[in-house]
Amino acid sequence: MSYKVTLEPVGLEMEVQDDETILEAAFRQGIALMHGCKEGQCSTCKSLLVDGDAEMERYSTFALNDYEKEDGYVLLCKTKAYSDLTVELLQFDEEALKVSVPIKNFSTTVVNIESLTHDIRKLTLKLNQPEEIKFHSGQFVDLYAPDKTYYRSYSMSNTPSQSDRLEFMIKIFKGGKFSTLVDEQLKVGDDIEVRGPFGNCIRREENTGDIVLIGGGSGMAPLWSILNDMAEKNVKRNVTFFYGARSKRDLFYLEKFQEIATCLDGFRFIPALSEPLLEDDWDGEAGLITDVLERSINHETANQLEAFLCGPGPMIDAAMAVLRQKGVTVDRIFFDKFVPATN
Repeated sequence: MSYKVTLEPVGLEMEVQDDETILEAAFRQGIALMHGCKEGQCSTCKSLLVDGDAEMERYSTFALNDYEKEDGYVLLCKTKAYSDLTVELLQFDEEALKVSVPIKNFSTTVVNIESLTHDIRKLTLKLNQPEEIKFHSGQFVDLYAPDKTYYRSYSMSNTPSQSDRLEFMIKIFKGGKFSTLVDEQLKVGDDIEVRGPFGNCIRREENTGDIVLIGGGSGMAPLWSILNDMAEKNVKRNVTFFYGARSKRDLFYLEKFQEIATCLDGFRFIPALSEPLLEDDWDGEAGLITDVLERSINHETANQLEAFLCGPGPMIDAAMAVLRQKGVTVDRIFFDKFVPATN
């Protein structure tokens, strides 16, 4: 059985089957609703149920507390419809809704695994069926383990013009199921199922003004995609990339950044080391990347900035606080926040 879901205040209607969540239904129909973890953990898809009958599957009370539930708030990633519904979106992006891409499953094959640093691996997959994928720079997909018992979400680091493959920057965590798989078990020729693309951390073609990219570790992936997409299209906007690392051994692609600077006018790469070693002989920026960000942004022109952030939750939250304090409006801040795996 299917039901009609009306999304306000955008006035968009879609259908939802009784065996899928509202967010899954949106993905299937190419409707880019705001979302994060897709697991009821982060509250990004929190909305207000205005009318109709629905129930939620298990979720974290960190994402939706009991008081909010009593007031009619729901998490779209965990909500199933039992009648026609009217839902008021608390967070939405009309531009992202216009450029939505339907979610699909793809079969892929591993063609390369290489080390970028001591704990970051570049994974390259060739698409088999379908043979091409459409996505926007800044988006991510779900990668399934070969036995398909679990998956992890990773942002693409390549650009949409390279539609026959997918590239990822994967941080290796001790005890991490998927990162251990990549580092110790996965090999060239293995098959990986992919589902996507997801995410709203994408550049708006019609926007103007300077851009800041803020990331750390493997959080470089979607920002690297956005940056190279701009270079390919010769976008005429000033771009500053703030990248946080602990020590010099955590930095990579330094020569590639220099190459981009030669072809993309107005580009600056600002790496900062939070724990530089004596042997690093480092004379660049030091401290937390958010501290460097605060020192570098001009308050007088901040309201014209467009910001893209990717990394751990605490870094994202701290960077957003700096941006807001400097005067960057919330509708010009886009982020991809890492959420700990639940299985």
